[in-house]
Amino acid sequence: MTVKKKKIKPIVRCEWCSDDELYQEYHDKEWGVPVHDDRMLFEFLILEGAQAGLSWITILKKREHYCKVFANFEPIKVARFNENKIEKLLHDPGIVRNRLKVNAAVTNAKVFLKVQKEFGSFDKYIWSFVGGKPIQNTFKSLKEIPAKTGISDAMSKDLKKRGFKFVGSTICYAFMQAVGMVNDHIVDCHCYQRVKKLSSK
Repeated sequence: MTVKKKKIKPIVRCEWCSDDELYQEYHDKEWGVPVHDDRMLFEFLILEGAQAGLSWITILKKREHYCKVFANFEPIKVARFNENKIEKLLHDPGIVRNRLKVNAAVTNAKVFLKVQKEFGSFDKYIWSFVGGKPIQNTFKSLKEIPAKTGISDAMSKDLKKRGFKFVGSTICYAFMQAVGMVNDHIVDCHCYQRVKKLSSK
């Protein structure tokens, strides 16, 4: 008697995370999961800005070091970075050594604190762009997912008006995807339903 072996179905993921283990771990555990913690929102704001013109995997590989040299992404501490600290960062190979991006991180920290003071939290402010609840998309393939939307346009415009840097609409939409303001996992992805359930809580 021969025992039929059960076919193990391959795990379906969004195409962009490829076969890279670091990418897959980030995709499976973080991407699209709603974030309401101000420190984490600031972290993604800085990292998405640092990514501009680069691949996200480049930033993921540097993320741990970013956390170390950017004071664990505590906005009140980053806002105090002076010229000496900025120059030191610009000589650090563990981060993206772009003066505009490093200066933007410090500027953004200062504006972030102002937004917190005005709204009570950055979370309350940023999530207002989607009415406080994640947008549930139903994309079937990567090519259907937009680079920006009307909401990311509005977010970008308001952030820029407040003084934030490196917050173009495309960066804003990538930020929205990362912090779960939109569920852009493709519908066949093994994370889609889990993220959808988390979003409804």
